[in-house]
Amino acid sequence: MAMLLGKKVGMTQVYDELGKLVPVTVIQAGPCVVMQVKTAETDGYNAVQVGFDEVKPLRRKNPQIGHAQKADTTAKKFVKEMRLPDDAEQQHKVGDSITVSVFAENEFVDVIGTSKGKGFAGVMKRHGFSGFPASHGTERKHRAPGSISSFASDAGHGGGPKRGKKMAGHMGNRRVTTKNHKLVAIDEEKNLLVVKGPVPGPAGGYCIVRSAKKAGVEQKA
Repeated sequence: MAMLLGKKVGMTQVYDELGKLVPVTVIQAGPCVVMQVKTAETDGYNAVQVGFDEVKPLRRKNPQIGHAQKADTTAKKFVKEMRLPDDAEQQHKVGDSITVSVFAENEFVDVIGTSKGKGFAGVMKRHGFSGFPASHGTERKHRAPGSISSFASDAGHGGGPKRGKKMAGHMGNRRVTTKNHKLVAIDEEKNLLVVKGPVPGPAGGYCIVRSAKKAGVEQKA
């Protein structure tokens, strides 16, 4: 399975073969440097650690700088590890560069990113509650959640709110995976991937692009 680290550039539109406008996201994916290769003999499992995006040495600690020097490269801002099956044959070496060409044979990709943070949000914004009536009989309670607990609703288990109850709280700023984005175009010269539809996070946010695990059902834009 191919995987690359990248940065969301932004969204735009392109015309498909039928002449229809398709919303797409442009992702700067790689080049990523192989920082470390882990094997079952040395680490107990097989994996490849890759790094993306240069960072000033003064913004990294000495152990991180030394770790990058072992791969004959500089410290990276975004470092992630890709787990490999136990019986997988290792194809990369420390110091290798991985580019967007690894997706040349892929039609669909999954994108993992961190969603935009919305701060503390109420139940109407966070969970889509309809709220109280906007006219007669409601006074200063239009966006309230309503009853949150009751002795009668779960007899014998106390009167406190039940686990998983939808309430107000922190919204966004979570790891989100969107699946089966159609790969519209690959620009190997500029290290760009163009995928159909929106991906998690703001423009400039880091993301992980991998081959679709369950390819076949296209993401609706």
